Amino acid sequence: LCKYYGEQARVWRQKFCGLLPEVNRRKLHERKGFGSIFEFAKKLAGLSEEQVRRVLNLERKFESTPVLKKMLVDGDASVNKLARIASIATPENQEILAEQVKLLSSRALETLARDERTATLNEQIATAGPHNQNGFQKPHFDNKSVHVHTQMPQLDDDVKTRLNELQNKGIDINELLRKFLDAREEEIENEKQELSEKELMRVNKTMADGSKPTRYISVKIRNLIKKEHGTKCAVPICQKPSEHNHHTNRFSLSKNHNPLYMAPLCKEHHVIAHSIDTQYHEQRRPDY
Repeated sequence: LCKYYGEQARVWRQKFCGLLPEVNRRKLHERKGFGSIFEFAKKLAGLSEEQVRRVLNLERKFESTPVLKKMLVDGDASVNKLARIASIATPENQEILAEQVKLLSSRALETLARDERTATLNEQIATAGPHNQNGFQKPHFDNKSVHVHTQMPQLDDDVKTRLNELQNKGIDINELLRKFLDAREEEIENEKQELSEKELMRVNKTMADGSKPTRYISVKIRNLIKKEHGTKCAVPICQKPSEHNHHTNRFSLSKNHNPLYMAPLCKEHHVIAHSIDTQYHEQRRPDY
């Protein structure tokens, strides 16, 4: 009963919030003897002044995005969720964002908005040219995260000493590091191919035996994913620790843990990835 009542309270609170812009516009609170819209909302629904201001500000921000404005006014989504995506909402992406608001948590929406803002910033930097409006030189970044590229590698003192010794001997340490990195990538790629073949053979054998596919990811595959991606989320613009090994080919369809199609993601990006995946397959689902 607590769960049911709590859910109903949340829904009706959203509905109440959706009415506030119209109440304020028509001054209905004054007709009922309230000194302000804030007093009206506090006495009737226990809303703080900050919460009321957020609702009124969102309604104004969504003037050019009627789909999101309708979600607010009809109480179809919480104010907290809508506030997370207000900064990235446009007439072009409003329908996509409306679907994401229905599927994602507030934290995942906040991550989605941050990713979009970072991508927009990177695009502006890439297209603005080497100088800003004041003529000062701009840093050059590729299409990955600004935050990733501003973090310089942290080398231990003994490593720096050894590299300096090699450089003083006339050895090109850049070429040396390139060879090491190329060898590492080649080693990982070979391991992925080998484990991919073994995984597909295992799945074929399982299907032939009529056994149920297991969602357990082998230690070798998990270690390989960690070896390739480290401990952070694989999304370039994210620096959060990875929590889930995501199947870019849905496990429910592929029935395997092919390392060629797996990547570690943080909790929020994992939720976002699945929401996008769900929308994609719903759009492709035939109508009967």
